[in-house]
Amino acid sequence: MARGSTDARPPDGLKADAIGFLDAMVIGLNSTSPAYSLAAAIGPVVALVGVYAPGVMVASFVPMLLIASAFYYLNKVDQDCGTTFSWVTRAMGPWAGWLGGWAIAMTGVLVVGSLADVAVTFALLAFGLDSWADNEFARQSLTVLVILVMTAVCVIGTELSAKVQNVLILAQVACLLAFAVVALYRVYADTGTLDSVHPSLDWLNPFGAGGASLTGALLLGVFIYWGWESAVNLTEEVEDSATAPGKAAVWSTVILLVTYVSVAVAVVAYAGTEYLAENAAEEEFVFALLADEAMGNWDWVVLLAVSTSALASTQTTIIPASRTALSMARRRALPAHYAHIDPRFRTPDVSTWWVAGIAIAWYLVVRQISENALFDSLTALSLLIAFYYALTGIACAVYYRRHLTESVHHFVLIGLGPLVGAALLVWLLVESIGDMADPANSYSGVSWFGLGPPLVIGIGITAAGVVLMVVWRLMSPAFWSERPQVADPGLVHGDKES
Repeated sequence: MARGSTDARPPDGLKADAIGFLDAMVIGLNSTSPAYSLAAAIGPVVALVGVYAPGVMVASFVPMLLIASAFYYLNKVDQDCGTTFSWVTRAMGPWAGWLGGWAIAMTGVLVVGSLADVAVTFALLAFGLDSWADNEFARQSLTVLVILVMTAVCVIGTELSAKVQNVLILAQVACLLAFAVVALYRVYADTGTLDSVHPSLDWLNPFGAGGASLTGALLLGVFIYWGWESAVNLTEEVEDSATAPGKAAVWSTVILLVTYVSVAVAVVAYAGTEYLAENAAEEEFVFALLADEAMGNWDWVVLLAVSTSALASTQTTIIPASRTALSMARRRALPAHYAHIDPRFRTPDVSTWWVAGIAIAWYLVVRQISENALFDSLTALSLLIAFYYALTGIACAVYYRRHLTESVHHFVLIGLGPLVGAALLVWLLVESIGDMADPANSYSGVSWFGLGPPLVIGIGITAAGVVLMVVWRLMSPAFWSERPQVADPGLVHGDKES
């Protein structure tokens, strides 16, 4: 609830005022897994656009900021931990809302196992345990253990989660900055071991490469920002819940912009475009290669940054999925047991453990198919992410539609901005579908039903969601009686809060 209002939530609900603005922002930052995201994306982006990779990071930031604006204004009127699910249901009706909630829940299921795997792998490499990292049984066993531990931290309490995240973000940022400083120093001192290039302001031009390569790079760039909205999923547990979570989300995207551009400049300057393009297929391991080149015996610093990044994101990625399931169950859009709150810790224990359990099962099954199949499932994430972000942007404009012409502020920040952000994401979604349809663009390079595996996985998850939605509609129709709403004038003008 907002400031000055009575908290109508039941005493056995989520713990109110558990964390503050800074804690929420840190959780939003860690959810994006900055070091891991950069490590995974920088090689492929450079392979597509060369030295203009930092510019792509800037261009990719634009739709994220616009959608963050939608999250801010929708959270002001509805502080519900289900975020997109609750808001889209309010603005556009239960069918669209349910699909938005399903998309958020499934992104967590798809990515948690991969993040924990990366955290384990890079930690083993950082401590010189390369043979363990190469042992599939050991790595998978440790990955499952990490998921279970991080899930337990989420259940024990939001305060503990925030404390863990504060430590992990400090370690991650310190390691990244150390790498960037050393890399740039060696560039200007001409002591680099690769084909270094002095940075130029022209690198910030996202349209320098142009053409189809720019589109592909933007697809990668947009999705390294994904995850900042975890701060808003904690809205019921954050002090000043009407505004602080939304501000935390917006500030998260801005800090990510600075981090991504700074490190991208350092990486491109030190390694040069040819080296990065040649090693693009290594994905996240490109940082392992660069760490050894740039920092020698101190390469463990960068390896530890990627490990802590993935470890932090393993925990925080569980939060949106579990809170969304909780919100859906409270509204009777899912079975009631998913809404259970632990009486001691006041966290959604049932939905949290369910998310972890399904994520572990997905990881183990897909991993048995092949490592490439796991990467293909991650590629499918782009479809779900673009869908629910775009849906949120549209819902903002729809919900406030009667008030958009009342001022320039309303028109730009509540209507035009979110709609432009949604349009950009829809365009990228369509481009993604086109790219994924070609099996040659997948990690495995094989064809499933004549299509690329990522697209088949995306279609399968969406179809499963539609089937479950229809089945639950027949079994429990109460949720589908809800009707779309429009914003109250007092909420728009700020003289009344929900």
